[in-house]
Amino acid sequence: MLKIGRKAPLFKLADQDGKLHALKDYAGQWVLLYFYPKDDTPGCTKEACMIAEVYKDFKRMGVTVIGVSKDSVKSHKKFAEKYSLPFTLLSDESTEMIQKYGAWGEKTMRGKKYMGTFRVSYLIGPDGTIAKVYPSVDPANHALELLADIKAIHKEEKKAAKAATV
Repeated sequence: MLKIGRKAPLFKLADQDGKLHALKDYAGQWVLLYFYPKDDTPGCTKEACMIAEVYKDFKRMGVTVIGVSKDSVKSHKKFAEKYSLPFTLLSDESTEMIQKYGAWGEKTMRGKKYMGTFRVSYLIGPDGTIAKVYPSVDPANHALELLADIKAIHKEEKKAAKAATV
C-alpha cells in the first residue's frame, strides 16, 4: 500500500478504446485512481455504477476518474458500454501497475488462495503525490465517501489560499 505524500508511480496503459494514458498526462489535475478485481462482477459493477452516478460531481470538482483492472481492453470496452461508464478504464493485463500501487496480492475465496487485485483507491493530487489512500473499499458507498473527502480537501485549499492573501 502506498503512503500519503509519496509520489504516485508512473504508468502508461491502454484504455477501453485502446488509447494510451500516462500519469504525466494528468499533471496539475486531481486523479482518482481506483483498482478493482474484475469487469462485470457484482461488487465491481456496483462500485463502477455508483461512481458513474456521481461522475458529474467529480468532473465539476476537477477530478479525473480512472479505473484499473487486469481485464483486457476488449473486456473494458464491453463493461463500459454495458453500464454507460463515462470514465476511463485502464487495462493492466501484466499487473505491473497494479503491483506498483500495492493493489495485488494473495486473496482467499471459498477456502482457496489465489493472487488477485485488491479493491483499493488513491486520490492523487495535482502535484502527483498521493493525497488520500482507501485501503478497504465498500463498493456501495465508496463514491460518496470520495466526494465528501474531495469536497473537504477543496474547502481546505480555499481556506489556505484565502489565508495566504491576507
